[in-house]
Amino acid sequence: MEFDHLAVAGESLEEAAAYVEEALGLPLSAGGEHGHFGTHNRLMSLGPEEYLEAIAIDPAAGALPYARWFDLDRFTGPARLSNWICRVDDIAAIEPEAGAPVPLSRGAYHWTMAVPQDGVLPYDNCHPALMQWQGPHPAPKLPDVGARLERLVVSHPEAQMLAKSLPLYERRVVFEAGPAALRAEIRTPHGLRVLE
Repeated sequence: MEFDHLAVAGESLEEAAAYVEEALGLPLSAGGEHGHFGTHNRLMSLGPEEYLEAIAIDPAAGALPYARWFDLDRFTGPARLSNWICRVDDIAAIEPEAGAPVPLSRGAYHWTMAVPQDGVLPYDNCHPALMQWQGPHPAPKLPDVGARLERLVVSHPEAQMLAKSLPLYERRVVFEAGPAALRAEIRTPHGLRVLE
């Protein structure tokens, strides 16, 4: 299991993108649509193998007979850091609590994502969403704007139990006891900036 990317959700893509760009002082790049979940995104490089996405429900998408990923059906309030995503080598071998594997694509990109039936990840959405890439990764195609993840703080009342459940060897990810929340500290050309 390796860190792959961050997701910043908003009630609209414009709100999510504006929050990221204002907080980091850096521009997002065009993304695209995720037809299966009726969402769309914009992207920012966090290095050659990592990125962040601003994501929201696409107003052009109709109602779905199943829950959207990242708990977006219930998302309300200001744009915020909503999820962290890790890649794995064998999505079929993960614990079922993380969700059922769903094959997905966006343009030239293909991956399988584990998505819970109700769209809500364990530990109040503080558990990472898990995915397996098939083919190219989007990060190398994004312009390098000088942003790098320095630290991700995962806060939850059962933070240590969550940490012990993950085969993640990543010093930048820190688990702390507290209310369910995520905080990303990102180094930019303007200094250290924060997404919450």
